[in-house]
Amino acid sequence: MQVSIHAAKTNLSKLIEAVAAGEEVVIARGKTPVARLVPFQERTFKIGLRDDTLAQPLPDFLEPSGEDDLTAWEGGA
Repeated sequence: MQVSIHAAKTNLSKLIEAVAAGEEVVIARGKTPVARLVPFQERTFKIGLRDDTLAQPLPDFLEPSGEDDLTAWEGGA
């Protein structure tokens, strides 16, 4: 369905119901389409591990490094 900007302002709640029912609504200035009303799609995005468990404890990066780690960073063996 295509409606004018004036009709969209006047009938916004009806247009939202039409979009929720699956209809596409195009808003036009004259005969030129300028906007499209589409249903909002909730997206879920989760950051983290797949099963919420750790295989081993994470290192504490605020603790001082051991001598072997320091030697490795400095290019030693």
